[in-house]
Amino acid sequence: MAKYLFIYHGGSKPESEQDIAAIMDAWGQWFGSMGNDVIDGGNPVGMSSTVHSDGSVADNGGANPASGYSLIEASDLEDALAKAKNCPILQAGGNVEVAEAIDM
Repeated sequence: MAKYLFIYHGGSKPESEQDIAAIMDAWGQWFGSMGNDVIDGGNPVGMSSTVHSDGSVADNGGANPASGYSLIEASDLEDALAKAKNCPILQAGGNVEVAEAIDM
C-alpha cells in the first residue's frame, strides 16, 4: 500500500451551526468509509504564501491555494483517485489534488 497526499482546494465555508454540523458529519462519514486507510485526516489550512526561487514572496497561495490536506493509504493511484471522488469538498465547489507521498 502506498500513501497519498490529498490536497484540498477551494470549497465553501459554512456559517450556521447547522451547516457546520452537516459538513462535519459528511467528512466523518467519508473518513469512516475509508477505515484504517486514513493515516492522517489532516486539517483545514489558513491563508498561504509562496516563496519563489528568486526570493520573492506571493501572498494568498497563488492561483489555486490549498484549503486543507489529508494523508490516505491506497493500493495504487487509481484506488486513491476513487477515494478522492467521494470527498465532501467536491459538493462544496472545491477539488482534490492527489499525489503519492514517496518514502525516502
